[in-house]
Amino acid sequence: MDKAQEKDYFESLISLEYNFTAGSATTRFLEAIAKGNIVGQKCPKCGAVYVPPRGSCPRDGVPTLEEIQLPDYGCIESFTVVHIPIPGNPIEPPFVSAMIRLDGANISFLHLIQEIALEDIRIGMRVKAVWKPETEWTTSLENIKWFKPTGEVDINPESLKFISS
Repeated sequence: MDKAQEKDYFESLISLEYNFTAGSATTRFLEAIAKGNIVGQKCPKCGAVYVPPRGSCPRDGVPTLEEIQLPDYGCIESFTVVHIPIPGNPIEPPFVSAMIRLDGANISFLHLIQEIALEDIRIGMRVKAVWKPETEWTTSLENIKWFKPTGEVDINPESLKFISS
């Protein structure tokens, strides 16, 4: 092999196996999801409600021990239309990933939006969770298949700014 044909890298398939330890706040969150409930944790100092809970307030650095039951509906805080296939993902592009702010929460979490034309999705749009059949529930946020529009009036995006109690 001459110098022009030499490779300075090696190609190989690799497989990594790992265990994830959720921690106490995330474990309680996932146990609630397994029962069809969504819980957040409230900061005792600023009053912010975090979902999924983190166990402490990132703004104030204090433990968040008070758990708050949250509804499975809220609004789209931001979104992106995904056009590139994700290896191993059964969802065919294009699809929408959105940051969902549940009513009563101060931050959003990432999930899918379905049951609407891509061009009709908007920031502030009210959405509700579509759950898998209860017989398929596990301790995973995948118990919620996606969120779909409720048909309610959109909320003003300005109201999505972080506001402490």
